Amino acid sequence: MVLVALLLVPVIGGAVIGLGRWRPVVAWTAVGLNGVGLAGAVALAVRVVSSGPVDGAGGLLRADPLSAFMTVVIGAVALLSSWVGVRWNTEELARGRTTAGRATGYGILVQAFIATMLLAVLAANVGILWVGVEATTIVTTFLVGHRRTRGALEASWKYIMICSVGIALAFLGTVLVYLAAVHAGVPGGHALDWRALVAAAPRMDHGVVRLGFALIVLGYGTKVGLAPSHSWLPDAHSQAPAPVSALMSGVLLTVAFTAILRFKTVADAALGPAFPRALLVTMALLSLAVASSLLITQRDYKRMLAYSSIEHMGLLALGAAAGIPLAIAAVLLHILGHGLTKSVLFLSSGEILAVEGTSEIAGVRALLARRPALGGIFGVGLLALVGLPPFSLFTSELLMARAEFQVGLGWAAALAVGAMVVVFVAVAGHGRRMLLGVPDNPGAGPDGSTGEGTRLPVSATAPLVGGLVACAAIGVLAWPLAPLLRAAARVVSP
Repeated sequence: MVLVALLLVPVIGGAVIGLGRWRPVVAWTAVGLNGVGLAGAVALAVRVVSSGPVDGAGGLLRADPLSAFMTVVIGAVALLSSWVGVRWNTEELARGRTTAGRATGYGILVQAFIATMLLAVLAANVGILWVGVEATTIVTTFLVGHRRTRGALEASWKYIMICSVGIALAFLGTVLVYLAAVHAGVPGGHALDWRALVAAAPRMDHGVVRLGFALIVLGYGTKVGLAPSHSWLPDAHSQAPAPVSALMSGVLLTVAFTAILRFKTVADAALGPAFPRALLVTMALLSLAVASSLLITQRDYKRMLAYSSIEHMGLLALGAAAGIPLAIAAVLLHILGHGLTKSVLFLSSGEILAVEGTSEIAGVRALLARRPALGGIFGVGLLALVGLPPFSLFTSELLMARAEFQVGLGWAAALAVGAMVVVFVAVAGHGRRMLLGVPDNPGAGPDGSTGEGTRLPVSATAPLVGGLVACAAIGVLAWPLAPLLRAAARVVSP
């Protein structure tokens, strides 16, 4: 019942919005429910670490340390996104950019999005895991195209077409692993249960598992945003409403990545680490090369953040390739840090777009001088994103590199560091152009307006600052998470 209740929290939030229509009091009720969901996720994580996995829904759902950790990440990003989303949707209504009906539909879809991600990470059955990830694709397609502009509709079509191909490949890979399990003696009714797959992996046919895992990595890798199937990501993230971009980049990508981690455990047990490692290293380095090269010439700050997501997913894939408990724990810490940082950046980029009227880097100047609170949050977020201390991304990247050297992937780690240097220079250059300078008319935008009434309110400042503070605190004081990270790492590592 605990797991079912956790899944029902966002569903209830969506029902509240649907019945009450979009109004601030209704929207804040949904935000409160997302806060309850985060508290429930933390309580579940504590219980799982102290007492072991929790099963629910007749064995179809299971919370082991990995899934409990991911529910915390989903809860944290969902709370940040929905909190700022109240202001975003209210402003859209006030400016006549949407209607009450569309605003209500948006709120329902966001809550459904959160519920489908929770279903994916809590699934004990890899078939239900696939259903959960596919459901996120369907829901987010409508959210990406919410603005109904030509660019948004084009991005939503591109998103669903490419991701549907990826999900189809993941389905085929899942079927192959299922067949390998059945031929290894697992009863058909249990051949999609993840624990049964891991137990039967040493008896599975190597050729079938090798092909199945390759399809799964390519398929779920499309949702993760790993090259070469990454092309949907910059368009979708740049066109989606800012709170939706925060959810997609902050946590949806890593929900799909945990599916790869689950199947990697099966492949490691069946084939040994060499093949899964080679496949993940190849995709990781390709993703890092694509992201670093395209970030150099980027002209749009929302697309800049999207390409940064490809870089960080590449780092996660390289850490997962190392595979030892230290590497997996660092990967999970990186997932949390990236989720918080990228959520803050996409949410603040939405505020920048609202007050500046452009997503072009060249169209935003002297942001720190003209809008100190917003510029400060965005600037500190960029520092966190490129992995500077004391933020948690610095800690996780250092630990991943250490693990990669331990398993003989030092050469890959060195190449990754080279790509990260290029990314640092590119992001720093773009950020400098947006943030620094002295405006002729302080407080005025590029069009000469003074920007009166556009100061960032406390309702938006509080969650953004809170997200950055949490990211820094995790980087300095990671010990409260240490038992959960260690337990989660043991689930998917030797």
